[in-house]
Amino acid sequence: MGIDVGSASITYAVVDTAAGRTTGPVRKVPTPDPASPVAVAEVLWALVEALSAEPRAPHPEASVGVALPAIIRHGVARSAAHIDDAWIGLDVGRFLTDRLGRAVHVINDADAAGLAEAHYGAGRGEAGRAVTGTVLVITLGAGIGSALIVDGRLVPNLELGHLEIDGAAAEVLASAAARERQGLDWPAYAERLQRYLSHLEFLFSPDLIVVGGGICVDHEQFLPRLRLGTPVVPAGLRDAAGVIGAARHAYLALPPLG
Repeated sequence: MGIDVGSASITYAVVDTAAGRTTGPVRKVPTPDPASPVAVAEVLWALVEALSAEPRAPHPEASVGVALPAIIRHGVARSAAHIDDAWIGLDVGRFLTDRLGRAVHVINDADAAGLAEAHYGAGRGEAGRAVTGTVLVITLGAGIGSALIVDGRLVPNLELGHLEIDGAAAEVLASAAARERQGLDWPAYAERLQRYLSHLEFLFSPDLIVVGGGICVDHEQFLPRLRLGTPVVPAGLRDAAGVIGAARHAYLALPPLG
């Protein structure tokens, strides 16, 4: 099972990690407010119980992958973006394992989306494997998430949305929320994104940049306006990326049950 905890909604589904797709619909419920660990855990328990009762439910002891908007080091949250600060310092993996009664493996939400796109989405090569070299996945939403995949392996917890561009954090200038908040038209927004991605291109020299987030429904409005030496493509998995990536993380962390 894959669960992606966002600032406004929690997305979830059962995932076929071999095929890199969900076995049923991707569903959403509102994120509790405040999004404290106890409140979120109660919602996740209900979701897991509901998925477990469905005809195509995974093994009763199958693990759960949870993507969280936080820096995650060895299962412990070291930050809290757009959720309650009570997550900071919490061993999230152990806490949710105890609450859900299943092995839970937690990962940063942008890292989850990056894993999914690299292995199943826009970052997958022609041979059906992750693109060789460096793939940079950027998610544009309330902030800016980032994931770096090198030869198919994740470099975790790159908080590239906090890089300073024109005297401010990049996510203050170039996130999807910033475009809406400041009333930017598409050409003006593309120019903001151009400055940000040019800086990332200089720092990392990636072989491919994948841009995701809900704003990519309108990717034709701004991606063609970018002028970069690196190919830039829209994410392929859309809202399912975090769910699929979280499930893949759990699958790799714990051998599957028969």
